[in-house]
Amino acid sequence: MPEDSKTSRRKVLQGGAALGIAGLAGCFGGDDDTYALTVGCTSSGSSTMRAGQAMARTMDEHSDEVRFDPQATDGLIANLYEYDSGEFEAVGVGIHGYSQAMGSEGDFEDDPVEQLPHLGPLYTRAQIYLVARDGSDVESVSDLRDGGHNLFPIQPGFGTRLLTEEVLREADLWDQNEIINIDVGDAAGAFEEERIDVAAVYDSNGVALAGWVQEIDVRNDLHLIDPDDDQFIETLENFEGADAYETEVTGWEQDVTGIVDETWIWTLDAGWSFSPDVPADVTYELCEMYAEHADTVQESDETAMDYDDLESHFAGGFLEGAPVHEGVADFLEDNDLTVGEDVSGERGGDEEFTV
Repeated sequence: MPEDSKTSRRKVLQGGAALGIAGLAGCFGGDDDTYALTVGCTSSGSSTMRAGQAMARTMDEHSDEVRFDPQATDGLIANLYEYDSGEFEAVGVGIHGYSQAMGSEGDFEDDPVEQLPHLGPLYTRAQIYLVARDGSDVESVSDLRDGGHNLFPIQPGFGTRLLTEEVLREADLWDQNEIINIDVGDAAGAFEEERIDVAAVYDSNGVALAGWVQEIDVRNDLHLIDPDDDQFIETLENFEGADAYETEVTGWEQDVTGIVDETWIWTLDAGWSFSPDVPADVTYELCEMYAEHADTVQESDETAMDYDDLESHFAGGFLEGAPVHEGVADFLEDNDLTVGEDVSGERGGDEEFTV
């Protein structure tokens, strides 16, 4: 981006309070030129919270204009309701859940949201799969199909839960088992008490397990289950809501490959999203942090995405018909990044942009 253009942006942002831009009530520290962006993340130890804390540190070290303030919430799906009710001006969203909210499908069929935030860059990809407790008598997906097992499909309200529930329902593995609805922070203890036989777990970007899964790993003996069920595999191969493939898993302190070395995973992409009232310069600044200070992000969060491929990072989470926040669209244009042929490229929902 040319220096004169960047300087112009700084002046626009710093003059925001005088212009009455919405959201500047969040200013802090007595500096009227600093914008405090309050962001709904998810629970403590989650990949979203880690990403939020990493961006908070990066903004603190490298930005004089924006403060990123991550707040704990009940999950990515809950974030869309929190945004709709005006609790946050920015939230982390699961792209699959956002898509369902757009169409009032899934969890949003009976309880739709009226307003959706504008999309921004991805910050993580969760790889989700099934593990079982040693001694649970569950060694394969076929065992799970037989039913009667205690299944923890991740905490209600999580985007990973919404996606996992859809996968397991489509594969007809849901109704015959006892669904355990507890917080992820209670899962390690529930395994120890043998209240969970099988759980869906996930890592972040293939780098490290989610924090709550790491706790399960330390306190319990587990194994991958054999994905031997044809209907389960066919469901994943044809599933439209996420990528799915067979692979080895990483991040475990223990050896979980006592039965099989590989398993099938399904993925959830998550990204930041913003109210259209958030100034374009704020979201542009956030994008610059990822592009220019990825080292700080990755020092703060060892599970962070690989930022070498900016096009994948910034454009991988957009959806056809969904608005892209204006500042993010500006960043895409200025850096010659594309959003893909199947994305509308709507800036703020009312003006198309070309990349």
